[in-house]
Amino acid sequence: MFKPLTLILAAVAALALPSVAGAMAQPVTHIELTRMMGRWYEVARLPNITQRGCHAGTSDWTRNGEGFAVVQACHRGSPEGPLAEWRARARVADPVSNAKFKMSFFGGLISQEYWVLDQRSDEGWLILATHDGKYLWLMAQKPTLPLNIRTEAVARIKQLGFDVGRLEFPLPVHG
Repeated sequence: MFKPLTLILAAVAALALPSVAGAMAQPVTHIELTRMMGRWYEVARLPNITQRGCHAGTSDWTRNGEGFAVVQACHRGSPEGPLAEWRARARVADPVSNAKFKMSFFGGLISQEYWVLDQRSDEGWLILATHDGKYLWLMAQKPTLPLNIRTEAVARIKQLGFDVGRLEFPLPVHG
């Protein structure tokens, strides 16, 4: 288990780095907030310090008053490795689209805006990124995506201006 101070320092360092390609990608025009609720499984991500060595990543979104309580978790080293968790509070930053979220971690010490860049409810996936395009995740409502759908989602990430050659595909949850 990571020590809280280690996670805080890693998050601060990650947020201090300059933005990268993909920063011009815009969020979807509208998303139903009910679509964010529940468990999301990490299929792919751009590398980041906080998730180095993470596998079987999940993000649980629960409605909490005006926003969401979010619990992000992964297993360090392998899908069976030690569990690491971090909690966040998310609130809608743009009530017209519902596609921008302001998330705060460690009691508000760290704050970051996340955008839903695309969502395919019929296929069970969405693309979530930080507003500056530095970090990106392909999330799915099931532990894995069929290869053809994953290929389509990765093509969409490339279309949005991200370097898909940098994507990491951490090992999924064993089911």
